Amino acid sequence: MPARRQSEPESEPEPESGSGPASAPEAAPAAEPAISPLRPKQAWLVLAVVFIADVMDLIDSTVATIAGPAIRADLGGSEATLQWVLSAYTATFALGLVTSGRLGDLVGRRRLFLVGMAGFTVASLACGLAPGVPFLIGARVAQGLFGSVMIPQGFALVKVVFPADQLRKALIPFGPVMGLATVAGPILAGWLLHADLFGSRWRSIFLINVPIGVSAWLLGRRFLPRRSGEDAAARLDLGGVALLTVASGLLIVPLVEGRDYGWPLWTYLMMAGSAVVLALFVRSERRSAHPVITPSLFRKRSFVVGLVIVAAFYAALSGFQLSFNLMLQLGLHWTALHTALTLIPWAVGSAVGVGLAGGVLAAKLGRATLHLGLGLAVLGLVGLAWTVARHHATLTSGTLVPALAVVGLGTGLVFVPIFDFVLGDATVAEVGTGSGMLNAAQQFSNAIGVAALGTTFFARVGSGGTSAFLNAGQLVTVVTAALYVITFCLVGLLPSHSQQTH
Repeated sequence: MPARRQSEPESEPEPESGSGPASAPEAAPAAEPAISPLRPKQAWLVLAVVFIADVMDLIDSTVATIAGPAIRADLGGSEATLQWVLSAYTATFALGLVTSGRLGDLVGRRRLFLVGMAGFTVASLACGLAPGVPFLIGARVAQGLFGSVMIPQGFALVKVVFPADQLRKALIPFGPVMGLATVAGPILAGWLLHADLFGSRWRSIFLINVPIGVSAWLLGRRFLPRRSGEDAAARLDLGGVALLTVASGLLIVPLVEGRDYGWPLWTYLMMAGSAVVLALFVRSERRSAHPVITPSLFRKRSFVVGLVIVAAFYAALSGFQLSFNLMLQLGLHWTALHTALTLIPWAVGSAVGVGLAGGVLAAKLGRATLHLGLGLAVLGLVGLAWTVARHHATLTSGTLVPALAVVGLGTGLVFVPIFDFVLGDATVAEVGTGSGMLNAAQQFSNAIGVAALGTTFFARVGSGGTSAFLNAGQLVTVVTAALYVITFCLVGLLPSHSQQTH
């Protein structure tokens, strides 16, 4: 792609020698000036900044799962409050991901990364100082939007600063750490709630982002390259973005609010309208000269099936995490720290699974790695439902250890290789857009899972006591296992090899 210079303020100092891209381009067609990699030390500093941004995003998408009951107890609100605090972030993050990659070409990736990091940090401060539920949900929306602006630019910058022969090595830690961050977020939140730093209670889970975000922004301003191969010919299909946004809102709002209002007619009309608007989006994409999503991807069976697999897997995971936490905190009246410590076997199991899948297992077993992971997850979930049923009145953290460890091991085996197999037969030109779309699908599915399974959980609880919460937790656990069985069957339609083996 042709690169263009970004118009940075003249007052900003230029990078010192060796801290920015070298002046001599690598061999490339004259019409497409290449961007030379940075020196190793500078490149790894860029990676560190991007790494911090990604961990901040993933942790923020999960910490509210543990903090939800404390937030509701402090600020009030209905049961839907817990779902909105989670869904407001993940849904807006997903919608922003669809377009932010192209915005990077239009505005400049370095500039957008810094804007995203600054906005994310300020929005985190706003969350921590929120005086009420509407303000908090609005701040979470801002967090999601700024996060979606920041994250895609980071990966694009990493691809520029590392030579091609070192890029794979540089990206190896991302999969394992991102997978672990997904399950570590609730544990961190439990500790912060217990520590009650400076009397901040639940607010510390958001305020902790402020010093980290400021540090990452300063490092990014100093070390991120000014040129990163932007495409001057890129255009943004605003009509397609608008249709996708409307379709998403028409689906999420009734899923979250429907139960509180007794499922009136307007909730069903909104969900039906979502399908209609989504169809209009697909039609618009086919006719657009600058589609939001590369059309050729939807002619690949593996990608279409992969979207369903990713959606089912992450919707089930996010909904299960919320429901399991609510079962322990609201049903059994465990503290946030007790609940967080109970999740440690899950985190350890995930760490082992991620390490195995990120090592030689995926290369040796191929897509059977996904089958193995999903099979173990289903086994663990069935064991968990049985454990809750058997120890209904005497449930302890110790009784939950075996099942949670198996669930963690299974999901850990899926975290790292799933995208590689979904994109197994994608071309080089399609991988970037495909990865972005899969990330957006993952985040949006998180929001749908919280909305749908959270609603299922509260509907089963009703106005009951401890037994009702335990029964609701069992129901969601069984539904999660059923969704994993569906994904297990669909994995057979993916390529037998991953993108990394091409």
